[in-house]
Amino acid sequence: MSRPRRYISAGDYTYEPAEYCRNVARGCADGDFTQITKLRSAPHMHLKRVVPGEARIPVSPVQMLVGRECNYSGRGRFSLSDCCHVLSRYLPVHGAPSVVDKMKSCVYVSQFSDDGSLFVAGFQESHIKIYDVDQGWKVHKDIHARSLRWTITDTSLSPDRRFLVYSSISPTVHIVDVGSATKQSHANVTEIHEGLEFSSNVDDYEDYSFGIFSVKFSTDGREIVAASSDDSIYVYDLQARKLSLRIPAHRSDVNAVCFADESGNIIYSGSDDHLCKVWDRRCFVTKGQAAGVLMGHLEGITFIDSRGDGRYFISNGKDQAIKLWDIRKMSSNVNYNPRRRYAEWDYRWMEYPEMARNVRLPDDLSIATYKGHTVLRTLIRCYFSPAFSTGQRYIYTGSTDSSVYVYDVLSGNQVAKLDFHEDPVRDCNWHPFYPMLVSSSWDGMIARWEFPDDGECTAPVRQVRRRRRFFY
Repeated sequence: MSRPRRYISAGDYTYEPAEYCRNVARGCADGDFTQITKLRSAPHMHLKRVVPGEARIPVSPVQMLVGRECNYSGRGRFSLSDCCHVLSRYLPVHGAPSVVDKMKSCVYVSQFSDDGSLFVAGFQESHIKIYDVDQGWKVHKDIHARSLRWTITDTSLSPDRRFLVYSSISPTVHIVDVGSATKQSHANVTEIHEGLEFSSNVDDYEDYSFGIFSVKFSTDGREIVAASSDDSIYVYDLQARKLSLRIPAHRSDVNAVCFADESGNIIYSGSDDHLCKVWDRRCFVTKGQAAGVLMGHLEGITFIDSRGDGRYFISNGKDQAIKLWDIRKMSSNVNYNPRRRYAEWDYRWMEYPEMARNVRLPDDLSIATYKGHTVLRTLIRCYFSPAFSTGQRYIYTGSTDSSVYVYDVLSGNQVAKLDFHEDPVRDCNWHPFYPMLVSSSWDGMIARWEFPDDGECTAPVRQVRRRRRFFY
């Protein structure tokens, strides 16, 4: 998140037109990434030629079924990539959504559990609701947050779905048992919401020393990683109940952090200093020394999502772009100091300068850039589409213009724009297995988008737009 103090020194951030170029390439031209993605989401080459003539993509499901019955692939069945190709024809991007819930406060966070059985939504006014997806979206847990400051900034479910951690603009992350039988969870009244202290100084806590903007469980559930406004990354050992690592990672607020893969050794971070950094916990030479830096964003990073392979990830930026990164192309220049081009611009209440929309940094290390959505007023989130149903062929993001955007990760083309909400869509999440996408907005609405199996969709009543001024 940005703070006014970051913008008052115009001498630190200047705009020099000679340092930037105008042409921004669309889509991904990286051969390795393209090949891997096609292997995960394209049909077998023999299934493409079921009908005589030139092979065409996409192949229709009827053609693929014929090819399977005739055993053109030699397997006698569909491969995972064949299945992803079929399922990609049935994306949850058509028709109108149905409303899951409506609250009077803004929705800041929304996410499915790893198995898709639970859905978590974090609201500004101290509520976190967990819905049981398999039981008709009934409320499984209604959590009243403790020590809330401004809003719930992030939540994360443990891999076994027993515990939930939530953060706010304070140096304490709270953990609550979501597997208990209690439906109404009032902090330290009906249930204990244990506070995990990220600051050893009690006075600092009382003085709002820093806030935590992003928090994630490790794959084994033993650690959580957090990004904070004191320019640092924290790793907390849940078994030892203490901090195991603090990294002075960036020169500005760290808005996003995540583990790169199941090992938990590599961490990605993104900051308002415009940089994404890669941290390898196995080979720290000096404290705060990154394994590498990825440059390309012209403004701060709002979110990061890993592809889960320890190699690729995407980041959303205040320069109104999503970028795709390959950490094998990162720079060792850890002392790189980017300069802001518009010292007075503040994304929280100003439009992005039109002349900057097609500008590119010459030493941009990203392998693809995706544009069309807007990243203003709040930390908009972006994700890869599910591996099971799409082979991660798409990326999707919320947007300040009240929509959800879906892009083809290879071509860079906009696949869909989902319009329903009346305020910024800060977060959205795709079900890991079903053609279902859920969007959450500052209008207090949680909307569920599904592929229409009967051609009929429930059209909710559109809400009247309300103008607000939010700062985070």
